[in-house]
This record gives sequence, structure tokens and C-alpha cells, in this order.
Amino acid sequence: MASGWASDDAVQEQIDSSIEDAIARARSQLPTGASLSHCEECEALIPEARRQAIPGVRLCVACQAEHDKEQAKFSGYNRRGSKDSQLR
Repeated sequence: MASGWASDDAVQEQIDSSIEDAIARARSQLPTGASLSHCEECEALIPEARRQAIPGVRLCVACQAEHDKEQAKFSGYNRRGSKDSQLR
């Protein structure tokens, strides 16, 4: 059932758009280029298996885990719903 000027599938379009934005953001953060043999932060050796599994890898597992924790703090998406739901 449509409400106001919104089309019947406006909610699904918003969900799809949010997912597409999240995918584009994740893809933009993927490493590119040649993998490093040593971590660029702590200079620990990066195992060959990791370098082959992730082309362009620049961090060891420990440093990558720390980096991922920092990235998890970012939330650029409104997960609370529409303004109408916030006014109630």
C-alpha cells in the first residue's frame, strides 16, 4: 500500500541502495597492487599463504585485526529508520 508520494516499493529501494553503498565502500577498501613481504606497521613477516590469498595485502594478521576493530567503529548509515519513526 502506497503512502503519500512514495511508491509501493520505496522501502525496498532504500534497503537496496543502502546495501549497494555498503558493498561499494567495502570494495573500495580492498588492497590493490603487489603484496608486501613484511607488515607495513610492525614489519613482521607476512606468510606466503596470506600473500597469495589476499592480493595486495599490506598488514600481518595481528595488525589487520587491530585495523578492522577501528573500522568497525564507523557507522555511516542511518539504522534507526525514517524521520517519522524517530518523531514518535
